[in-house]
Amino acid sequence: MRHILSVLVDNEPGVLSRVSGLFSGRGFNIESLNVAPTLEEGESIMTVITVGDEQIVEQIIKQLRKVVTVIKVVDLTEVKNVEREMMLLKVSAEDSKRAEILRLVDVFRCKIVDVGPDEFVLEMTGTQDKLMALVNLMQRFGIKEIARTGAVAMRRSMQ
Repeated sequence: MRHILSVLVDNEPGVLSRVSGLFSGRGFNIESLNVAPTLEEGESIMTVITVGDEQIVEQIIKQLRKVVTVIKVVDLTEVKNVEREMMLLKVSAEDSKRAEILRLVDVFRCKIVDVGPDEFVLEMTGTQDKLMALVNLMQRFGIKEIARTGAVAMRRSMQ
């Protein structure tokens, strides 16, 4: 099962290696990892996406909570959450194909952030499924390069 872990940590050297070490030490893969500062001085939030057995993830969460620099761990998998990822996609854009690419850009509500003589760089934010749908459609034009941020997620507001 896919798990989304939100890990609040002290922003100091070595924290990333300690957290990622807990996963690798158990032979567990990190599918996506994103780290950024929070509004609180000296704190960062890590969003870790992993796939695995409930029991192993539960053990990893327990171990994470024991790490001195970890302030809080939340498994967002079982709660309503908002998850997004950003992708830059460089695609071949010959003159005869530009109009079709522009239509797809409009349908997917992404942006063209760079234009070259024979290529576009697209910027898109969305769920992993939405990003992959765009990638699949753009393959016929020729994808030259992809850069992705990894997911960020948070609990939805209660309504």
